[in-house]
Amino acid sequence: MPMKTLKAAALAFVAACLLPAAAAQPPIKIGFLGEFSGPQAGLGQDMYDGFMLGIKQGGGRLGGVPVEVLREDTQLKPDVAVQVTRKLIEREKVPIIAGITFSNIMMSVQPLATRREVFVIGTNAGPSPIAGEKCSPYQFVVSRQGDQQAEVLGKYATQKGYRRVMLLAPNYQAGKDVLAGFRRYFKNEVVDEIYTPLDQFDFSAELARVSAQKPDAVFAFYPGSPGVNFVRQYRQLGLADSTPLMSVAVVDGVSLPALREAALGVLLGSTWGPDLATEANRKFVAAFEAAYGRTPSEYAATSYDAARLLDSAIGVVKGNVADKPAFMAALKAARFESIRGDFKFGHNHFPIQDLHVFQVARDEKGRIGLKTVETPMKAAQDAYHSGCTMR
Repeated sequence: MPMKTLKAAALAFVAACLLPAAAAQPPIKIGFLGEFSGPQAGLGQDMYDGFMLGIKQGGGRLGGVPVEVLREDTQLKPDVAVQVTRKLIEREKVPIIAGITFSNIMMSVQPLATRREVFVIGTNAGPSPIAGEKCSPYQFVVSRQGDQQAEVLGKYATQKGYRRVMLLAPNYQAGKDVLAGFRRYFKNEVVDEIYTPLDQFDFSAELARVSAQKPDAVFAFYPGSPGVNFVRQYRQLGLADSTPLMSVAVVDGVSLPALREAALGVLLGSTWGPDLATEANRKFVAAFEAAYGRTPSEYAATSYDAARLLDSAIGVVKGNVADKPAFMAALKAARFESIRGDFKFGHNHFPIQDLHVFQVARDEKGRIGLKTVETPMKAAQDAYHSGCTMR
């Protein structure tokens, strides 16, 4: 072999030996669960887009390691969620499952995955049982416990002097959690508490009861398309002009483009809003709008934070997520810059964070969006953490 060829081969061999281990590592598979069909498809899509934005910004890598995201539609059916979760674990051998929009889906997926020592990185659903006695060291909920967004509005309603309030929500785990959260901090009278089917879209009968009872304010929780219908009917019946509407998951970045003027004045309890004054948040909102042509919702924001959390933790273990104690410790440490500001996990692996009240309003350019009103709860921990035996 000519000397020039030998030198080239030797240099190539040395260069290959010096390449980072991550370059030769196969992609880490991440299952992503959400609703991608039916009336709630917009929520799942926003979650997925926020998560994927975080990965795209890393050049298709998290922690410097290539990742492959396997998206699955749970169709808002627990049996389907179990089926696709088993497929991800048994056939695809995923070490991580992320996403999960609804609490009834989380309650189906979390026990199945965590028993197999698969990490669940929740980006929206935060049902009370897994914050308490059914917590797991393999679960990390990046969003919040389901009651908390209602708790901040319960406190706000008390501070505003509302004496009589009516509550409405779908009849499932999250609906019950949310109304319990509002009641926990509201110190005055709950006039009525109405639960409706999860797939209900016509609220005329319920709103007639509101009109008849004349409360000082209404609190409602209706994620996805049902929330759009609820707000429209609320305004059509003239209630928006006389009775303040407080909400969780009724008005957000997903529903506002459809609601526009109909949502003006509606109050929202949340951990995040597009006008939060952190540098990381300003960059996220600008990047999301540039990538997708729309303002992100909280579903996108918490999913983006989940990608940033994984980026940090995978980097700490240098891609070796099979070292489960080390990866678990890296996730718990949460050494990433959250777009929400200060962020840390409690002992039950739910966030300790600020909770805000936002209002739908026009900005200085006349655009309809969410404006921060105040932050009644700071560094708040969920109400169920004491039931979790992890320490």
